[in-house]
Amino acid sequence: MCLAMPARIISLLENETAIINLGGVEKQISLALLDTEISIGDYVVVHVGYALTRLDEVQAQQTLALFAQMQSAKEETK
Repeated sequence: MCLAMPARIISLLENETAIINLGGVEKQISLALLDTEISIGDYVVVHVGYALTRLDEVQAQQTLALFAQMQSAKEETK
């Protein structure tokens, strides 16, 4: 199973790379697979260190809220 997560671009680096914020964790990723320009503040879908697509903020926030609900439900069943 593969899991891709929405993350916000916080810094653009050289060589088609960027720093993202994913739930408070900052990580360097590759933008090489994207065919669109990315700006600081944009959301991208990230899988194993690669941005797969740009995502609008509303979609990103909805998806992140769903992940938070799943985490909350998991913690309640412990």
